Amino acid sequence: MADPVSNNVSGIVLAGGQSRRFGRDKAVEPFQGQPLIERVIQGVSQLTDETVVVVGDQARGDALPLLPGVGIAPDIYPGGGSLGGIFTGLSVARMPWGLVVACDMPFINLELMRCLLSLRKGVDAVVPVVAGRPEPTHALYSKECLGPIEGFLKAGELRITGFYDQVNVRYVTEEEIAEYDPDFLSFFNVNSLADLEKANALAARSR
Repeated sequence: MADPVSNNVSGIVLAGGQSRRFGRDKAVEPFQGQPLIERVIQGVSQLTDETVVVVGDQARGDALPLLPGVGIAPDIYPGGGSLGGIFTGLSVARMPWGLVVACDMPFINLELMRCLLSLRKGVDAVVPVVAGRPEPTHALYSKECLGPIEGFLKAGELRITGFYDQVNVRYVTEEEIAEYDPDFLSFFNVNSLADLEKANALAARSR
């Protein structure tokens, strides 16, 4: 694990999904010689003071090949989807901010992440927007978001962007993203075996 970098931010890796489209647990699938989730954690940990993996339950966390020092956080609201995962991660985070990334996004771009971190002042969340749609599972949230998120969870409203109207969000435009990630690979999700094959090919090509 990387040494703490004192960005006052916790890394939150969402790994509570059931990988239905993939057919098996994609978090442990080999990617460039290591489990996919390990690749994501190694990227996130370079910019964060701690890393927490959000899982459905403790048994799921115990089964993951996590690096030493990585925390496990079982869902506080089981069945709450990614919104519940963000709430759980922010709740247990020691830092006032959480850098949230899904476990199936292998192309962590450190320069883009640093850009997100630089935009925190005066807002509650920093969220990239690609093709007109927010990317809520590759975003930065402060603990100020906890109250609004929990309100939606208690109401059974799991739309991940539903609480955005209740907090101050700094949206990051495509133009801003392209300065650091012109191919927008940061937002590539591995949802199928075909996606995994494509991701491995892209990674091999960029070596």
